[in-house]
Amino acid sequence: MLRIAAVMIMCAFAVEAGATEAGWALLREGEHVVLLRHAMAPGAADPARFDLEKCSTQRNLSERGKQQARKVGALFAARAAPTERVLTSRYCRTKETARLAFGDAEEFPPLDPPAADEAERKAQLSRVIEEVGAYSGSGNLVLVTHLETIQALTGQTAREGEAVIVGSDGDRLHVLGRIIFN
Repeated sequence: MLRIAAVMIMCAFAVEAGATEAGWALLREGEHVVLLRHAMAPGAADPARFDLEKCSTQRNLSERGKQQARKVGALFAARAAPTERVLTSRYCRTKETARLAFGDAEEFPPLDPPAADEAERKAQLSRVIEEVGAYSGSGNLVLVTHLETIQALTGQTAREGEAVIVGSDGDRLHVLGRIIFN
């Protein structure tokens, strides 16, 4: 029984490693868009009355999350075509992930977690899809965002600090590859 569990774990790591290598191959080509979930931040949700202007009221990166963000940036610099542009949600943990990994980033409110109001949510997600579809640079475009946003756009989940490489497919994004940062 123990051997079976060990083999299953080894297979899972092999699949992740293969997916990660395929993701790097895409990013070496450039001209791709990456949805990057912010690095590790303790907790599952922001406090009820958080303030976007005050990081002290939000979930923030842990020390491990800060290390993870730096690692993401170092690996992007070493293994991918240049990062042409970085957009981030207005939340402190996404802005800090972007800053530690890539230096500068532009705030892009549609990358915030999806709005509760259905019409507002649809407009927000459409704006992200429009941005992805309009991208035509020679380097890569990185969008630092949240799990809920990635799920709403792709129908898939992502770990903290995971890169999901996407393409535009009309009114939805499809996943082309992934890179897992441990």
